[in-house]
Amino acid sequence: MFTDDLWLKLKAIMMAVGIYNKPFLRQTLEGIFYRLRVGYPWIDLPDIFVNWKAVYKRFNEWSRKEKLMNIFSSLVIDPDLEWEFIGGSIVKAHQHSSGAAYGQERAIGKSVAVNTTKIHMAVDSGGLPIHFSITGGEVHDCKEGPKLIAERPKADYVVADRGYDSEDLRIQIKDKGSIPVIPRKKNSKTGNDDIDWCLYKYRHLVENIFARLKHFRAIATRYDKLKRNYEGSVALACAFLWLPM
Repeated sequence: MFTDDLWLKLKAIMMAVGIYNKPFLRQTLEGIFYRLRVGYPWIDLPDIFVNWKAVYKRFNEWSRKEKLMNIFSSLVIDPDLEWEFIGGSIVKAHQHSSGAAYGQERAIGKSVAVNTTKIHMAVDSGGLPIHFSITGGEVHDCKEGPKLIAERPKADYVVADRGYDSEDLRIQIKDKGSIPVIPRKKNSKTGNDDIDWCLYKYRHLVENIFARLKHFRAIATRYDKLKRNYEGSVALACAFLWLPM
C-alpha cells in the first residue's frame, strides 16, 4: 500500500515514536494494513507478510504502548482550524470481538439490539481527522462531545448535528473562544434563527471521513477484542489519510 516515498516518510515517524528498525519492518506494517483493508483473521495473512504471529505480535505491542496513536498524532501537523466538524458513527462488533480477558477494556455496548462500537471524530476544515475516541455504541454523542472539544485546540467554528444539542456543550465551546453551529431539536422553544446554515452544509466532511475509514473492512466491522487494538486500527487508518499531505 506504500510507495517508496510514503514509506520513507512513515518510517522516519515510526523511528521517532520509538519503533525499532528491525528486519522486515516494512513487510510487517504492510501485513497490518493488508489485514485492515480486507478484514482477514490474523492467521490467514499470506506468507509474503512474514509469519502472521510476528505481525500480530507487533500490532498488539504497538497498540498497547500507544505507538500507533502517536504515529497518527505526529502526522497531524498544522490542521486548518477555521472550522471543526465533530460527529459519531456506529460500527457493528463481529462475534470474533467477544471473549476478551476479564478486566480488559472493550468499548463494546448494546445498540439497536446488537453489540456495537462508536467512533467519535473531530475533522478540520480540509476534511482530515484531527482527533477521535472510541466508546461503546450506546454512548450518546452529546456525552462524548465535551471530551472531543476539551482535547482539541481552539477552532473558529465548531459544527455538529442535532445529536450534540446541549446548552452545556455550547457554553463549553464559547468558553474556549469558538462559535458553535449546532441545530436545536425540532421541539426546542429557542429555535434555530442563529444557525449559519450555509456553513452547516459542510458538515458532510466528517461523514466523508467515516466513509473513507470504512473502506478498511477491519474498521467497518470490528473484529478486535480489545478497545486499544481497535483504537490502534483506527489511528493507522487516519494516519494513512494524512500521509500524502
